[in-house]
Amino acid sequence: MKVLTFLCCAAAFGADSLPTVFFSRTLAGSVPPYVEVTLHKDGRATYRESVKDPDEVPIEFRLKEHEVDEIFDLVAKVDYLRNPIESGLKVANMGAKILRYSDGSQNNEVKYNYSQDPNANLLTDWFGKIIETEQHFIYLERTVKFDKLGVNQVLLRLQASIERKRLVAGDQFLPLLDRVVKNESYLNMARERAAVLANYIRSGEAPVEKSAEQVAKP
Repeated sequence: MKVLTFLCCAAAFGADSLPTVFFSRTLAGSVPPYVEVTLHKDGRATYRESVKDPDEVPIEFRLKEHEVDEIFDLVAKVDYLRNPIESGLKVANMGAKILRYSDGSQNNEVKYNYSQDPNANLLTDWFGKIIETEQHFIYLERTVKFDKLGVNQVLLRLQASIERKRLVAGDQFLPLLDRVVKNESYLNMARERAAVLANYIRSGEAPVEKSAEQVAKP
C-alpha cells in the first residue's frame, strides 16, 4: 500500500512538473467571448470556452510531436515569458490575452493586447490555429449529431482551414469524418468531402475530390 501511494504521488508530481503553456483570450462581442488552451509538453491539450462554468467539460485532444516542438521552441525564444511582450502602442482592442509558462520550477505569465515581438506573434498565431481547430470540431460534432443537412457546409469551412494550413491535431476529426463517410443518411456530397478530408489527415495528401462510387468502396 505504501509503495502504491508513493508511486501515485510520484506520478502526480511528474504531471505537475511537466512543462505547460496556457493561453487565454477575452474579447467582448466575439463568439465565444472567452477561450483558453492548455498544452502540456507531452502533447496533451484541453480547450475551454468558459472560465466560470464548473460544469463545462473541456475538449481534450493531442497535438503531434512536431506541433508541440514548434510551440515550445517559440516559448524558449521569448525567454519562457519572463519579460513583458506588450508593445504599449495605442492600437485597436485585439483581445485581452494571457500567456503562461510553468515547468515545476517557474511559473511565468504575461498579459497583452498587441505585441511587436515576432516570436510572440507566432506563438499567438499557433494558439489561434488551435482555437479555430477546436471550434471546427465543436461545429462538426454538433451538426453530425443534430443537423445532417448542415454537415457539408461545416466540412467546407473545415476544408478551407486545411487549405490555409490552419488545422492542427487533425486526428481528433477522424471518428466524426468516418462516421459521415459510412452513413448513407448523409448527403453524398458530404460523404465525399468527409472521405477527402479524412484521407488528407491520414496521409497528408492534398485534398482531391472523390466520386460517390469511390466513397462507397470499402
